[in-house]
Amino acid sequence: MAQKQRQIRMEQKGALASMQALEQRSDDELEAERKHRAAAQALLGARAAERYDAKACRMHYQKAIAAARPQERMQLRRMADASLALAERRSGDLKAAVEKLGQEAPSSRQLFLLRLTGLLVPPPGASVALRARGILLMLLFVTALLAVGFGIATLVTLPFGGASIPWRVLIGFFVLSAAFGVLYVVGRRRQAKARAARAG
Repeated sequence: MAQKQRQIRMEQKGALASMQALEQRSDDELEAERKHRAAAQALLGARAAERYDAKACRMHYQKAIAAARPQERMQLRRMADASLALAERRSGDLKAAVEKLGQEAPSSRQLFLLRLTGLLVPPPGASVALRARGILLMLLFVTALLAVGFGIATLVTLPFGGASIPWRVLIGFFVLSAAFGVLYVVGRRRQAKARAARAG
């Protein structure tokens, strides 16, 4: 019995090692992978989940589970559950699925952002009412951002005698664009550091 458990652990370790080795490959290279097909398809499924493409995510994990050895299928199903929860923006299910994988659950801030994304951009196949709600919320969000930018521009131009409304709108737009640009760059750097830490 102990020997069988040791063999299963070694095989699981081999599967995980092959996934880590394949992480740097492009999507086309992963599609062409034959030796470690299950690991390659699981990686493609995870990447599809990061793009919020639930249909592609489900398809890749189905292929991964079909190509996997019996002792690897449970872990792949758990990975599929977590990835599909992310792709479909189901924050509560994502937390539970990640914990089942034995990994640290996303922070409450990350779950809130995922929930907000689900409200603003409903998954494909959502009802017309949900899509209309998403469009309305996006319009309200953009209007609120423009109002904040307009307020900042008004405060900035007050010491210089103020500015006309069109100029304040334009200045506010540039201020917000610069702020989002900085946030984007910082976010990309954090993601790169997180990937490097996982690879290391």
